[in-house]
Amino acid sequence: MALLTYENLVDPLLKIVRQSLVDFSAMKAGDSSLDVCCGTGAQVIEYGRRGITAVGIDSDENMLAFAVKNRLQLKMENISFYIADATALPFDDKSFDFVSVSFALHDKLPDVRSAVVSEMKRVVKKRGSLIFMDFNIPLPRNIWGMGANIVEYFAGGSHYQGFKDFKESGGLSKIVEEHGLVAEKTGYFKSGMVAVVKARSIV
Repeated sequence: MALLTYENLVDPLLKIVRQSLVDFSAMKAGDSSLDVCCGTGAQVIEYGRRGITAVGIDSDENMLAFAVKNRLQLKMENISFYIADATALPFDDKSFDFVSVSFALHDKLPDVRSAVVSEMKRVVKKRGSLIFMDFNIPLPRNIWGMGANIVEYFAGGSHYQGFKDFKESGGLSKIVEEHGLVAEKTGYFKSGMVAVVKARSIV
């Protein structure tokens, strides 16, 4: 069910945003990028289309099987996928020019969310950038915002608890602040429902 939801609903909905994210972040051919919690690999594939050497990690084997299938069909040699825990990334410090996460923080409980971002900070290069794409908080009072609230409510369980905390704590702007990051650039998509933040470490 999760794969059906992402493949048929989430990925098409975010396709234009994923494409725009590459230009927004100023990634270029030859750069190295890691996408954590990559799901079906849609963002990694967009990186690969631009000549970026990209890696995607996720703990869901079914999602990654779909991502690998797409990579093989597209014959992309500059992208790869691995099963891994985003709270304990299997990469050396300062390994990537860019590290991104797309719609995978809002559904995490606070301690897990914090661990994921800490690991992202660890593996990005000193002058590299972190790219966050998620719900814009507060959500807009339009059909997009209403739809987001409804979908998250019916997801239930820890997913919904994470979403509630994400909203109550201030979303991406609070994450940037809490982790000693500075936002270099912020963009909004889908009538204000989606926020994209390009950030770097202050130290």
